[in-house]
Amino acid sequence: MDGVVADQESAPEAPEAPPVAERAGTIAKTTSRAAPPDHSNRNTAVLVGFTALTNLADGVTKVVLPLMATRLTDSPAQIAGVALTLTLPWLLVALHVGVLVDRFDRRLLLWLADGARMLVVAALLVLALREAVTVPALYAAGLVLGVAEVVALTSAATLVPSLVAPAGRERANAWVAGAETACNEFCGPFVGGLLVAAGASVALGWTGVGYLIGTLILLLLVGRFKPASDGARPAGSVNQRIAEGVRFLWQQRLLRLMALALTVLSACWGAWLALMPLVATTLMDLDTREYGLLLSALGAGGLVGAVTVTSVNRLLGRRWSMFADLIGTAAMVAAPVLSTSLWVVAGGAFLGGMGGILWTVNARTISQRLVPDAMLGRYNAAARLFSWGAMPLGAGLVGVLAEWFGIRTAFAVFALATLVIIVPFLRTVTPRALAEATGQGAGPQVAPAAVTEGVPAAAPEGVPAPAHD
Repeated sequence: MDGVVADQESAPEAPEAPPVAERAGTIAKTTSRAAPPDHSNRNTAVLVGFTALTNLADGVTKVVLPLMATRLTDSPAQIAGVALTLTLPWLLVALHVGVLVDRFDRRLLLWLADGARMLVVAALLVLALREAVTVPALYAAGLVLGVAEVVALTSAATLVPSLVAPAGRERANAWVAGAETACNEFCGPFVGGLLVAAGASVALGWTGVGYLIGTLILLLLVGRFKPASDGARPAGSVNQRIAEGVRFLWQQRLLRLMALALTVLSACWGAWLALMPLVATTLMDLDTREYGLLLSALGAGGLVGAVTVTSVNRLLGRRWSMFADLIGTAAMVAAPVLSTSLWVVAGGAFLGGMGGILWTVNARTISQRLVPDAMLGRYNAAARLFSWGAMPLGAGLVGVLAEWFGIRTAFAVFALATLVIIVPFLRTVTPRALAEATGQGAGPQVAPAAVTEGVPAAAPEGVPAPAHD
């Protein structure tokens, strides 16, 4: 320091430094002007509220539409077709929706998705009041609602990095994932069953109210809603941009492993959900109340995972927190093989539900660090395609295996598949790879060379995304 002071004093052209107090005041004013207000808590609350309301409404429609179909036809294929229309868009348009999300205002896309939902629900309500509902009308409604769900979930997931500061993203991801899982898969169907008992018109009316409130609370969001870009129109066709997003995912070693592992884990979930009603009624001899308790254990595990993920990460580290999902999912599908006890199978379901949320929250946090903002839509769409696409595949495969070899053997195959991915997981998801991916550890916040294979990595926080994207 003495050498630096001497150099400054010997420079005859250097202006006289202002007083210390004046410089401190100037720095304080500059800092106050440069630091924008942090709206992370507010935006997190809004996103969680929007996710809870709209996913609750989505869960209700997944019950209401098939039940409406049962009043029109006795054909199992036609009734199953209604449920299929609600999930089929994930396989058909998810990647194309990802391109839209990377191009346009993401809050506007959420409004458009909710607007389409409200129009469909209103149309069905009018048809129900006139007793003019038909199976083709339910198919059309299911497809529109399914596409709207793809748009909404993909857009909402990509908003988190631009609206929530890095320090708060893990918590935001935890609560958004918890609200999504609990409301869409558990609370929604339960509430839907209660509302349908009062009449399809009542159920549709309250569903529309949920979408409306969700649309209005988006007005409370503060921040940037458009993808980060240089303002130029993206080059290439839609298919080329889809290929660019899938190629980015595949060439990132860590993201590729996560996607492949997620495919196996989601297939296990699809298998468990598809075969558990038969297991509960034949092998376990459960009544309706006990079966409800079994499904509640799955949801309870998810909620516990959402509440404790930060503590679990702090205690075990992100690697072992995600590893817990491999063990939890294996326990979930292995429990019916080992026992017909309600408490054993429910315990496995609890571990599976908790592990699923631990994986989801950490995977989202990692991807939000690794993936450039201008590619988040395509990445999230591709990642969800792996998970949502694997669930019906798992459901179909477990049915074939159970038919040929028995229920216990079918579940044992899926438990073994989960254990097989343990070794590649541990070899790829290393502490060093995770530290680089999440920007932790010493040194500047640079993109992870250890997990990248020839692809420009995501820009650090505060640095614009690469111009070529």
